[in-house]
Amino acid sequence: MTAARAAVQRMYDAFNAHDHAAEGVFTPDFRSHPLGTTGPEAVTRAWTALHAVHPEARVVVEDLLVDGDRAAVRTSVHGTGTPEPPTILEIVHTRDGRVAELWGLTDLTSRTPPR
Repeated sequence: MTAARAAVQRMYDAFNAHDHAAEGVFTPDFRSHPLGTTGPEAVTRAWTALHAVHPEARVVVEDLLVDGDRAAVRTSVHGTGTPEPPTILEIVHTRDGRVAELWGLTDLTSRTPPR
């Protein structure tokens, strides 16, 4: 398994385990383009908020393509109360075995019923 593949898989494993701190998964200067933030703390807040609304939410990796230190990933999000699981498309840049930068698109909000 490549370092990039392992880093990306650790990120999804942490989400699925409700390990919102995700120690060692993200670089200290991690950049989330969808959240418009720097630092892993934003991920902690986002994952905590999502699991607060959808405690059964879990990500299933459908496709994971790796090229060097970058990965393209298509995931589905189960446990959100939708008939069809929302999809997330992400490009992940890794550095030193950790997730350093992430770009993403999702249809999660358009498919998730309000609570």
